[in-house]
Amino acid sequence: MRQEILRLLRQAGDHYISGEEIAEGLGVSRTAVWKHIKELRRLGYDIVSQAHSGYRLEKAPDLLTPEEVAPLLKTETIGRHLLYQEETRSTNEDAKAAAAQGAPDGTVVLTEFQGTGHGRLSRGWFCPKGKGILFSVLLRPQRILPQDAPKYTLLAAVAVVRACRARGLEVGIKWPNDVLADGKKLVGILTEMSAEMERIHYIIIGIGINVNIEAAAFAPELRETATSLALLAGKPLDRRAMLADILCEMERLTAGVQAQGFALVLDEWRRLSLTLGQEVRVLGVNETFTGRAVDIDADGALLVDTGEGRRRVLAGDVSIRPAGARQER
Repeated sequence: MRQEILRLLRQAGDHYISGEEIAEGLGVSRTAVWKHIKELRRLGYDIVSQAHSGYRLEKAPDLLTPEEVAPLLKTETIGRHLLYQEETRSTNEDAKAAAAQGAPDGTVVLTEFQGTGHGRLSRGWFCPKGKGILFSVLLRPQRILPQDAPKYTLLAAVAVVRACRARGLEVGIKWPNDVLADGKKLVGILTEMSAEMERIHYIIIGIGINVNIEAAAFAPELRETATSLALLAGKPLDRRAMLADILCEMERLTAGVQAQGFALVLDEWRRLSLTLGQEVRVLGVNETFTGRAVDIDADGALLVDTGEGRRRVLAGDVSIRPAGARQER
């Protein structure tokens, strides 16, 4: 209902629209309209009212609510079912709960702040409230085997980089899925799955993006390793439009995977990679070695040429650093 009221207010532009007209258009009472207007104001919408004229939308808040995101979507499936909480522990956990209750393919879970968000290898994720894009996408792919699910992580990284580069932002991918600019991290991605031996029940892709974080907001220990899109662009960005574009790119890529498999995604990942061709240090549980990252294989594993031969590196087991970087994990 709130989304429909906002649609009518936006259609009115600089003109007022009466509560009676809104009520008649939506088939509800004027009292119901007033209650929803009151809630929209609480959420931060600047809605002015004038006797005998009605309501006018002056300004919308910078929120990732369904009311703000849905009008910008160009997708057919991804994002057409939106779930939002102002704060949550984890959008991935919320998406799992939604999946268990039968949420449809393409459901997107959004928040302004998550308290226990984490990335690959259980690393934490820092993002002040309302300054990033924090979301999870629920997919229910057909004809995709469980062993191929990790490649959706690479797909998500490609989608984010596409949306960034469309805005002139020079970013790339550090294997397997970190999006970087000038060597500093912008994006973290965590993919989880529920499956049987030969059947995927669902895949959840959690993505956290540093968007409008100022340099001073980063803790001192993060300033050398993390950055934001606003710092890269030199100005704040519209989080809603950015999210809509990422979801659009994800839908294009997932449709391609369903039709043709992952080969085209892997090829584009290679073109966007910051890792391939570089000397890297591979930090595993039981060993550390260095070599030249030369390619990824059909499973998305990193191929590293060492003095003893070619090594195949799986994302779940290790982290990598430039060969000259500090050795701590």
